[in-house]
Amino acid sequence: MSALKTSALRLIKPFAIRDYALLASALVFSTFAAGMWSVAMVYQVRRLDGGPVELSMVATANAVGLLCFVLFGGIMADRHSCRRIVLLVETFSFALMSITAILAISGALELWHLMVAGFLMGAGSAFFYPSYSALLPKMLPSDQLLAANGLEGTVRPVVHTALGPMAAGFLVATLSPAHAIIGVALVHFSALLMLRRIPNRDAYNAAAVADGEAKPGIVRQLREGVGYTVRTRWLLWTLLFSVISVFTFIGPFEVLLPFIVSDNLHGDAKLFSFALAFFGVGSALGSLLIASAKFPRRYLSLMTACWCLGTLPLAMVGYVDEAWMLFIILLAFGITDAVGMVIWGTLLQRRVPSRLLGRISSLDFFVSLALMPLSMAVAGPLTQVLSLQSIFVIAGLASPVFGIIAWWAGKFARDEVEHPLVDEPLPVSEG
Repeated sequence: MSALKTSALRLIKPFAIRDYALLASALVFSTFAAGMWSVAMVYQVRRLDGGPVELSMVATANAVGLLCFVLFGGIMADRHSCRRIVLLVETFSFALMSITAILAISGALELWHLMVAGFLMGAGSAFFYPSYSALLPKMLPSDQLLAANGLEGTVRPVVHTALGPMAAGFLVATLSPAHAIIGVALVHFSALLMLRRIPNRDAYNAAAVADGEAKPGIVRQLREGVGYTVRTRWLLWTLLFSVISVFTFIGPFEVLLPFIVSDNLHGDAKLFSFALAFFGVGSALGSLLIASAKFPRRYLSLMTACWCLGTLPLAMVGYVDEAWMLFIILLAFGITDAVGMVIWGTLLQRRVPSRLLGRISSLDFFVSLALMPLSMAVAGPLTQVLSLQSIFVIAGLASPVFGIIAWWAGKFARDEVEHPLVDEPLPVSEG
């Protein structure tokens, strides 16, 4: 009980700092709005008589907006006031969703409006999250950053894939997709109110400056990060595996899952939002599970195994005929995906040199998203030549195959033995 109490106190300690509590609250609201949008957008497309191809177009626009600006968003976070950036993003998001809601309520909304809105929302995320991450060490002592990041990793999937979609699903089912979009706008407004209460301190507005010498050019910094990645075998092969894995499962998961719910299970927006909720709960459970355990000795092998085995149940998605079957599949997928992500994030922090960590993290984000828009763009048209069952079988089996290749080619087993992390002292003592 004493250990549990100590862990709980360590998790909530950052909230004693008012500025962080406001920033974290804004993140929760913003993430909640993104979760609502993921469901509201689906059923607004369907309200416009759109099918898999049209939904692919809107989902792809969102991913393209994120991908196009993610590296630039990181650069802006280093060069300008992070506080002002998150304020501007939330102001813009509130205005954008308000306009979209007005168009939807009036019946003037068209598919291209949703594509533009999706693209701009993705672009906003590309600026928001790097600035949010850069604000944390300016608000919190270094010994509280782990708790803040761990709590975020647990709360974010619950809010984004569970509570937000459930709220939107309820509004869609009881009122209309347009009312769900109104809800998205109001939640962004709540996030904006939280951010406006954060004091305009000089520390939050200071741009990052390299010690000792002038900052090198952007191209040179990017080249150095890419060079390190190519020379580091475990990093290179994990990123290559990530690209292929994301390409094979993200399109079916984001674009085609709503049609599994409606066509196979004869469900509505409520059922779809509940399905996403199980994935979100699984992600939260996975984050808590690995965070409460000792760092694994075979960390690269366990990470790869989680990502490989986690997608296997997706091969059965096209054959489910009961809602509980889909819930179990998504719960398992969420748990294994989160365990792998927590291990991966810890690896970057502990094995990448601190002077390169920002660039490598940004490059990791960029590379992981590189084929996401293409996957979403392909998923819809692919239903014209393959059945939903076949597409999900491919999505479920591709990651295990390529994961084994990456584990072997990257020499993960030998690398994790030669670079043990389990015996390193913990940054925070339990006393």
